[in-house]
Amino acid sequence: MNALLALVVLMAATVYAAPVDSDAQAQIVSQTSDVQPDGSFNYAFESANGIKVEDQGSIKSIKVPKLDETGRQIGEEDVQVSVQTGSFQYTAPDGQVYTLRYIADENGFQPQADHLPVAPSA
Repeated sequence: MNALLALVVLMAATVYAAPVDSDAQAQIVSQTSDVQPDGSFNYAFESANGIKVEDQGSIKSIKVPKLDETGRQIGEEDVQVSVQTGSFQYTAPDGQVYTLRYIADENGFQPQADHLPVAPSA
Protein backbone atom coordinates (compact mmCIF):
# COMPACT_ATOMS: atom_id res chain seq x y z
CA MET A 1 0.00 0.00 0.00
CA ASN A 2 2.89 2.37 0.78
CA ALA A 3 4.34 1.65 -2.66
CA LEU A 4 1.05 2.55 -4.31
CA LEU A 5 0.84 5.79 -2.32
CA ALA A 6 4.43 6.65 -3.25
CA LEU A 7 3.65 5.98 -6.89
CA VAL A 8 0.57 8.21 -6.86
CA VAL A 9 2.47 11.03 -5.16
CA LEU A 10 5.36 10.66 -7.62
CA MET A 11 3.00 10.68 -10.61
CA ALA A 12 1.15 13.74 -9.28
CA ALA A 13 4.44 15.56 -8.69
CA THR A 14 5.52 14.71 -12.22
CA VAL A 15 2.35 16.12 -13.73
CA TYR A 16 2.44 19.30 -11.65
CA ALA A 17 6.16 19.88 -12.23
CA ALA A 18 5.63 20.33 -15.98
CA PRO A 19 5.00 23.80 -17.44
CA VAL A 20 1.50 25.04 -16.68
CA ASP A 21 0.95 26.84 -20.00
CA SER A 22 1.32 23.84 -22.28
CA ASP A 23 -0.01 21.16 -19.93
CA ALA A 24 -3.12 22.81 -18.52
CA GLN A 25 -5.17 22.04 -21.61
CA ALA A 26 -3.51 18.74 -22.62
CA GLN A 27 -6.03 16.25 -23.91
CA ILE A 28 -5.96 12.50 -23.28
CA VAL A 29 -5.21 10.96 -26.68
CA SER A 30 -5.40 7.30 -25.65
CA GLN A 31 -6.57 5.42 -22.59
CA THR A 32 -7.10 1.77 -21.68
CA SER A 33 -8.11 0.10 -18.45
CA ASP A 34 -8.94 -3.45 -17.38
CA VAL A 35 -9.77 -4.54 -13.83
CA GLN A 36 -10.38 -8.21 -13.07
CA PRO A 37 -12.30 -9.80 -10.16
CA ASP A 38 -9.10 -11.50 -8.92
CA GLY A 39 -7.56 -8.08 -8.21
CA SER A 40 -5.33 -7.94 -11.27
CA PHE A 41 -5.47 -4.83 -13.42
CA ASN A 42 -3.74 -2.82 -16.07
CA TYR A 43 -4.15 0.68 -17.38
CA ALA A 44 -2.37 3.06 -19.68
CA PHE A 45 -2.90 6.57 -20.94
CA GLU A 46 -1.14 9.13 -23.07
CA SER A 47 -1.80 12.84 -23.20
CA ALA A 48 -1.24 15.25 -26.08
CA ASN A 49 1.72 16.82 -24.27
CA GLY A 50 3.67 13.55 -24.24
CA ILE A 51 2.91 12.23 -20.77
CA LYS A 52 2.64 8.43 -20.92
CA VAL A 53 1.71 6.13 -18.05
CA GLU A 54 1.44 2.32 -17.95
CA ASP A 55 0.75 0.14 -14.92
CA GLN A 56 -0.05 -3.53 -14.34
CA GLY A 57 -0.84 -5.15 -11.05
CA SER A 58 -1.71 -8.47 -9.52
CA ILE A 59 -2.00 -10.15 -6.15
CA LYS A 60 0.43 -12.86 -5.16
CA SER A 61 0.85 -15.00 -2.10
CA ILE A 62 4.16 -15.04 -0.23
CA LYS A 63 5.32 -16.87 2.87
CA VAL A 64 6.33 -14.78 5.86
CA PRO A 65 7.54 -15.81 9.30
CA LYS A 66 4.77 -16.37 11.85
CA LEU A 67 5.82 -15.07 15.26
CA ASP A 68 4.51 -15.71 18.74
CA GLU A 69 3.90 -12.93 21.30
CA THR A 70 7.60 -12.94 22.27
CA GLY A 71 8.76 -12.44 18.68
CA ARG A 72 10.01 -16.00 18.29
CA GLN A 73 9.33 -17.62 14.92
CA ILE A 74 6.84 -20.46 15.20
CA GLY A 75 6.32 -21.24 11.53
CA GLU A 76 5.26 -19.52 8.35
CA GLU A 77 2.03 -18.11 6.99
CA ASP A 78 0.81 -17.07 3.56
CA VAL A 79 0.16 -13.35 3.03
CA GLN A 80 -1.39 -11.68 -0.01
CA VAL A 81 0.68 -8.83 -1.47
CA SER A 82 0.11 -6.45 -4.34
CA VAL A 83 2.67 -6.48 -7.15
CA GLN A 84 2.80 -3.62 -9.64
CA THR A 85 5.04 -2.91 -12.59
CA GLY A 86 4.89 0.05 -14.87
CA SER A 87 6.42 3.20 -16.21
CA PHE A 88 5.77 6.84 -16.84
CA GLN A 89 7.32 9.36 -19.19
CA TYR A 90 7.17 13.13 -19.45
CA THR A 91 9.00 16.01 -21.08
CA ALA A 92 10.76 18.40 -18.70
CA PRO A 93 10.69 22.18 -19.18
CA ASP A 94 14.17 21.98 -20.76
CA GLY A 95 12.81 19.62 -23.45
CA GLN A 96 14.44 16.46 -22.13
CA VAL A 97 12.23 13.35 -22.05
CA TYR A 98 12.39 11.46 -18.74
CA THR A 99 11.26 7.85 -18.41
CA LEU A 100 10.99 5.93 -15.16
CA ARG A 101 10.23 2.21 -14.89
CA TYR A 102 9.33 0.59 -11.59
CA ILE A 103 8.40 -2.52 -9.69
CA ALA A 104 6.48 -2.30 -6.44
CA ASP A 105 6.14 -5.51 -4.46
CA GLU A 106 6.95 -7.03 -1.08
CA ASN A 107 10.43 -5.53 -1.46
CA GLY A 108 9.09 -1.97 -1.76
CA PHE A 109 9.09 0.58 -4.58
CA GLN A 110 12.02 -0.03 -6.93
CA PRO A 111 12.40 2.71 -9.55
CA GLN A 112 14.84 2.50 -12.44
CA ALA A 113 15.79 5.45 -14.64
CA ASP A 114 18.91 6.92 -16.17
CA HIS A 115 18.32 10.26 -14.44
CA LEU A 116 18.06 8.87 -10.88
CA PRO A 117 21.09 9.24 -8.62
CA VAL A 118 23.05 6.08 -7.85
CA ALA A 119 24.53 5.37 -4.44
CA PRO A 120 28.32 5.14 -4.40
CA SER A 121 29.77 1.64 -4.17
CA ALA A 122 31.34 0.56 -0.91
